[in-house]
Amino acid sequence: MGILPESEWESWSTFFEGTFSSPWYNKHKTELLGVLLAATSNLLISISLSIQKCAHLQLARQAEQKLFYTSKLWWCGTVLLGLGELGNFTAYGFAPIAVVAPLGCVSTIGSAFISVLFLKKTMRAADILGGTLAVVGTYLLVTFAPNVPQELTARRVQNDLVSWPFLAYVILEIIIFCILLYFYKRKAAKHIVVLLMMVALLASLSVITVKAVASMIVLSAKGKMQITYPVFYIMLILMATSCVFQVKFLNQAMHLYEARTVVPINFVFCTTSAIISGVIFYQEFQSAAFLSVFMFLLGCLLSFLSVFVIAVNKKEEHFQVPYIDCGCIPGQKLTDKIQPDSYGPCYGTLNNKDDLGETQS
Repeated sequence: MGILPESEWESWSTFFEGTFSSPWYNKHKTELLGVLLAATSNLLISISLSIQKCAHLQLARQAEQKLFYTSKLWWCGTVLLGLGELGNFTAYGFAPIAVVAPLGCVSTIGSAFISVLFLKKTMRAADILGGTLAVVGTYLLVTFAPNVPQELTARRVQNDLVSWPFLAYVILEIIIFCILLYFYKRKAAKHIVVLLMMVALLASLSVITVKAVASMIVLSAKGKMQITYPVFYIMLILMATSCVFQVKFLNQAMHLYEARTVVPINFVFCTTSAIISGVIFYQEFQSAAFLSVFMFLLGCLLSFLSVFVIAVNKKEEHFQVPYIDCGCIPGQKLTDKIQPDSYGPCYGTLNNKDDLGETQS
């Protein structure tokens, strides 16, 4: 006997057959594949980061300190991270930039809930609110996604590179980036907005090149060879260069500011620049209705809010730094420390009656 009655099974079969053979599905199945791939990849990235966090916590609890790359658990997380980034890269070959870029919020939301399940952290009201906003925002993003041509050939990329809207956009970006770089190098202006604005400007170039490279690889895999064109290697070099400098400035921001401040601002800046790049270079939203654009922007706003709600209210965590056991020093208590305080501006002091308050050099 089957699990479902025959009449109910036939109704469900009719529903799925009608859904997957409908004109809407046939028209958007490539974009849906990209959306599913992007969401799954970002969830995989959040799982990998949680696994790496578990590995660091395990190493911190051990009496004998070991390097993180000696942990098999850390390498497992690294492999999953690589698979997630590869899937995210491939998603650009199937779905528009305006859809794939905002789906990065899935990684932040996933990390929050995975930390509650596996790292035994407390579920906060901000996590529930942020998750709800992310689900609603993602639904609006997918439902009102822009319609773009299915195939992005090398010839089309060549034509778009020399189009006047894109050339004007690139010149404006170069001028803004040079101004920010001048203040960063000459005036030592390392404000978080300056750093993350440079990251966002580089991110706009990254997503353009990533989508071009991914699309040409996907078409080549289908039998329509595109990687023999010189423009493929030009975009590949630009992609690698922009990603390297993007990581450099982002690491500088993470070094100077707290992660709960950097993460939401960087997400908003980079996603906004990516959507603008897709609109200008790939003509996304070219024939979209006003309602579709409005609902899509509302979905982006909800995604931004979800990341802000979770990241801003998240407390910073620090590993405990082991100090020299002062129990072996005559006259010193176990609570004394003579190692530098890794989160303070000065060294720890010895509680010595003769030299009270004298710092270690």
